[in-house]
Parts: sequence; structure tokens; C-alpha cells
Amino acid sequence: MKIDLHTHSRVSDGTDTPTSLVRLAAQAGLDVIALTDHDSFGGIPEAMEAGKRIGVKVLCGIEMSTEHNGRSVHLLGYGCDPFDRQLGEELGRIRFGRTDRLPGMVEKLTEAGLPITMDDVMTAAGGAPAVGRPHVADALVAKGYVEDREEAFAKWLGEGCPGYVHRYAVPLERGIDLIHAAKGVAVIAHPWGRGNRETLPAPYLEELVRSHALEGIEVDHPDHDDDTRSLLFEMGARLGLVRTGSSDYHGTGKKNHPLGSNLTRPSAYRDLIGRIRRRGGVV
Repeated sequence: MKIDLHTHSRVSDGTDTPTSLVRLAAQAGLDVIALTDHDSFGGIPEAMEAGKRIGVKVLCGIEMSTEHNGRSVHLLGYGCDPFDRQLGEELGRIRFGRTDRLPGMVEKLTEAGLPITMDDVMTAAGGAPAVGRPHVADALVAKGYVEDREEAFAKWLGEGCPGYVHRYAVPLERGIDLIHAAKGVAVIAHPWGRGNRETLPAPYLEELVRSHALEGIEVDHPDHDDDTRSLLFEMGARLGLVRTGSSDYHGTGKKNHPLGSNLTRPSAYRDLIGRIRRRGGVV
């Protein structure tokens, strides 16, 4: 089996519809994908229906925006009930935080010499329920100010850059608890990528396992080098964690993340599904 447990559609900041994503997954030879759009389950019904037609298993997932010590941490939830009230309310607050900061970002970018409007951003978002920085980046690309999202984030939208505005995110521990309450399994995405090793040191990850029953970490990811993968794999084994692998595919919205570029071992996938079933989640 070929299994990719971290992908995105146009419902958040990917560039493919859920149906197109599933079709591309089949073309890439994948047997299983998880759709893990940012802070929204909006693409799950379409993706699951497409999966049934096309012959790709689609696992219900989400990538939740959380934070620890003021730093962003992405939390994957697998098998959650998409209609859980508490989780849904928190996701709504997070999405509002994403959109609420956009006018401030537009103003700061315009003052910095890159005039754009909210209409430009919403046009770039194309009706996505979870609108955020990637769509501001797309607006900058459309205006010809930058070549791609990567340049937009590096020069203008990343933390400390001229167009950055802080937004609301749920505390990591609370995010884990909400995923569990929604009958899902919590896995930290790319825990030691993007400068997060200082934010999520090994002793803290061990504490999350003890105090909040964290169930997994994403090990094989484009942001992790070989040494990082080895260390996380060994630590995860010692702590009894599910150790997943994925592409973090965003279509043309992110370079060097093709579907299937990193995979989850079938044994880890079976472990994950078993944990979801024991919680009574969606499989």
C-alpha cells in the first residue's frame, strides 16, 4: 500500500479541488490519502465520494492551527467527527482569526509599497472557507510583486516581515484535547521542521504523551532531513507513538511537495486506524 496522510485542497490553501486531488492521487499510484485542510472539514464529503468512484481510500483529516510559547504548531487530527460542536466552534474562531487579520496585512503591504486590496485576496482565495496568508501570497503573485508563495513568505508574510500580523490559534494542549473529544487521533505535523525543534523539544513531546495522550508525530516530511527523521523515528518508537509520513501536498501552492514524496508505512497506518476505531471515530 502507498499511503500519504497529509494533503491539502482548495478548501484551504491547496490549488486542487478535492475531486482533482483524489484523481491526482490515483495517478500517483496512491492507495490511501488523508485530506487535512487547514481548520476546515469542508472538502471531506467531496473527497470521500470521489475516492469511492476512483478507488482511493480517503481518510477524514484536518490540520489545526495551534501554538505553544507563542510559536505556531500544526496539529493533525485523523478520524474526527466533523460535526462535533466544541471542535467546530474552535475551528470557527481560528478561521475568523485568519480572516480578521487580513485587512491589517493588506494595509501594511500597501504601506510597504505593494498595494493590494481585500478584493485581490478574496479573488485569489476563490471561495475557500479557510482564507489566510497563502491567499495574500497568491494576490502578491497575481500582481507581479513576487514570483511565488515561497518568495512572498520569505520577504513579506513570514514572522518578522513587513506584512506579518499575528492571529489567534488555540493552545496546543487544548487542540489535542478537542481532537480527542471529537473521537479523533492527534498527530503533530512536521514537529522539528521550520525551526520548531526549540519549540517542541523531546522532553516536552514526552510530557504531551503523558499529560494529554498525544498519539503520533509526523516523521517523514519534506521539512525533515535524514538525521531528524532518524531521531524522531527512534523517539516515537520509545514513546509508543504512531509515526507517519506524508508529502504535505498543496498542488502548485508549495514547491517540492509532490504527492507520495513521503509515505506512511502500512503498519503505522493500521495502528492509526485501530486507534481511531477504539475512539469511535470516522474511518
